[in-house]
Amino acid sequence: MVVTRFAPSPTGRLHVGNIRAALHNWLYARQQGGRFLLRLDDTDAERSTEAFVDAIRADLTWLGLAPDGEERQSQRFALYEESFERLRAAGRVYPAYESQQELDLKRKILAGRGLPPVYDRAALALSDADRAAFEAEGRTPHWRFRLDHDAAIAWHDLIRGDQRFDPKLLSDPVIRRADGSWLYMLPSVIDDIDMGVTHVVRGEDHVTNTGLQLQMFEALGAKPPAFAHEALLTGSEGKLSKRLGALGCDGFREMGIEPLTLLALLARIGTSDPVEPVAAAEELFHAFDFTRFGRAPARFDLDELTALNARILHRLHYQDVADRLPAGMDADAWHAIRPNILTVADAATWWAVVEGPVDQSAVAPEDRAYLAEAVTVAEGIDWTADPWPALTTLLKDVTGRKGKALFLPLRLALTGLAHGPDMAALLPLIGRERALERLRTAAA
Repeated sequence: MVVTRFAPSPTGRLHVGNIRAALHNWLYARQQGGRFLLRLDDTDAERSTEAFVDAIRADLTWLGLAPDGEERQSQRFALYEESFERLRAAGRVYPAYESQQELDLKRKILAGRGLPPVYDRAALALSDADRAAFEAEGRTPHWRFRLDHDAAIAWHDLIRGDQRFDPKLLSDPVIRRADGSWLYMLPSVIDDIDMGVTHVVRGEDHVTNTGLQLQMFEALGAKPPAFAHEALLTGSEGKLSKRLGALGCDGFREMGIEPLTLLALLARIGTSDPVEPVAAAEELFHAFDFTRFGRAPARFDLDELTALNARILHRLHYQDVADRLPAGMDADAWHAIRPNILTVADAATWWAVVEGPVDQSAVAPEDRAYLAEAVTVAEGIDWTADPWPALTTLLKDVTGRKGKALFLPLRLALTGLAHGPDMAALLPLIGRERALERLRTAAA
């Protein structure tokens, strides 16, 4: 069975990049009939909070990306310790005593020589006496994973194709700090093995990490998942701005963006498929294909998002939004107003036009006599049928007006606006009594 996972750290809110990663892992699992798991990487005790844990769960629920299971790294330390001891016994992890300042100096020296900043493995040459001397000084070691320099790192990435690294050109990664706390690399591998993860979709900034982690899977005697590294998001002007990159579910909700809109856009940008409105997230399953992902940066554009939001809203049924509409607004009103809104919140603006009062200051003085005639005609038409075509047809016959001269004064008198929903749909919502009152007022 396909098993994917989304592994955020509860040190902040989900941002747009996190949402995209969660979506793609969820989409692939659902498409393949598999499982989508949430793993909370909460090993950073100082920065991880329960408030952020709750926020991540709430955001995934709002997006409709409900996980099939959840794990927390803070509850798995015994498992990490066991694997760590196995690797230490096998000589695949080793203690290193350099301070951060000493490591920084080594990197500067290498950079000055035009060499890559690869750790020199000096800690492997330490004798027992050397280590004892460091311990006597009060130095506590951090721990590194020893890469196998004789085993080339290679894999087929589901998006990027064949990947290859020379381990001699990579530093042995630090996996554990001097205070005993864990860094990301090894616990993630241990979790993927224990949770049965078969596929990992993540950003291309993790490609080197994957190369390092593949040797960790091998050292633990486990088959690694298949990896798909997708191009990072960028803004319309290139690099994703800090403001745009930090946008999360709260921000999108405040903007009136539907969760389905976010899913529809983030599922397709960066692929060869067009971004199109969908009626349900399930429609995104069928076209999801790693071979359709490109290597070029995926452009995230707020203007495209808001335009797509309007297109999706214009397809939503009344029952999809009823609990977010103004009191008294029914299905007929929703269908009349729906083509003119960018967000559900905009419906309240148009509902206020229906219920009134309206500002008639834009009505021209020279149209008052015409509107007085409209009062007489409106009083005699059948309001149970289609009042707008009946009203305008009779007024055209009586006054000889047509086009803009016929329609615009009526719209201004009835709604206070020069544009808006189709009057044939809006006038029945306004109703006979309110319409007559507005026409009389405008004509006075």
